[in-house]
Amino acid sequence: LCLQVPELEKATVRIRQPERVRAIIQALREQGVAKLQVISDFDMTLSRFGCNGRRCPTSHNILDTSRVISEDGKKKLKDLLHYYYPIEIDPNRTLEEKRPLMVEWWTKAHELLVQQKIHKGDIAQIVRESEAMLRDGFEEFFDQLHKNNVPLFIFSAGVGDILEEIIRQANVFYSNVNVVSNYMGFNDEGVLTHFKGPLIHTYNKNNTVLQGTGYFQQLSTRTSIILLGDSMGDLTMADGVPSVENILKIGFLNDKVEERRRKYLDSYDIVLESDETLDVVNGILRYILTQ
Repeated sequence: LCLQVPELEKATVRIRQPERVRAIIQALREQGVAKLQVISDFDMTLSRFGCNGRRCPTSHNILDTSRVISEDGKKKLKDLLHYYYPIEIDPNRTLEEKRPLMVEWWTKAHELLVQQKIHKGDIAQIVRESEAMLRDGFEEFFDQLHKNNVPLFIFSAGVGDILEEIIRQANVFYSNVNVVSNYMGFNDEGVLTHFKGPLIHTYNKNNTVLQGTGYFQQLSTRTSIILLGDSMGDLTMADGVPSVENILKIGFLNDKVEERRRKYLDSYDIVLESDETLDVVNGILRYILTQ
């Protein structure tokens, strides 16, 4: 397979069942572009985890650390992060244990943000001033999908308004891109008053929060899926697809690589360790899309 997709030779790539992966990629190519859709997480999947030894912000972090948040607000949001993030990535806790705690974290964080009276008109500037970065190779990724009319569904537990702005400022918010995320609700003066439901956190990214959207139903002929994520919670993002024929799950293992490697290799078909690019994804897409 490395002949067709040389990017799989990269040192960052780990695959537990190479034969299985080869078969899936082959099937995706044979099924053709008309059957393909891509389902992806956003934060730390399409956006970078780090740059030059520093962590890059998630869509929540961008807001949390921006100039529109008071010092007190920043401190409280940081405290929440330090308390809940280790729980989120703890490989020894079950999802059942984690879910209520994630709801708690997101709810508290959103309440704190609402108290800050954020203005809708400030969002573009907040993003411009942030250190948000999409992964290297993002242009090719978005361009390839757009040019071939392949739907890209971004399923994010982040802040929809922020991540849409990141994609917009990168000039890749094409018509084939759909986002489901946590969106802010503003009053007539353009001040943040609430977050619209349903709440999406790391571990409920599945059909339960897509009720009534009908997104996957409209794409019922798109039975070939490439799924991109960076957490165990992302593995359920395709649960709403009516009939999956082939699915290739690619996982970015960004943090605590040694202790989480086994779990990722058991769950994702391809694991990319500390890889800040979309090279492997682009290589696979290139192979599937060039007939």
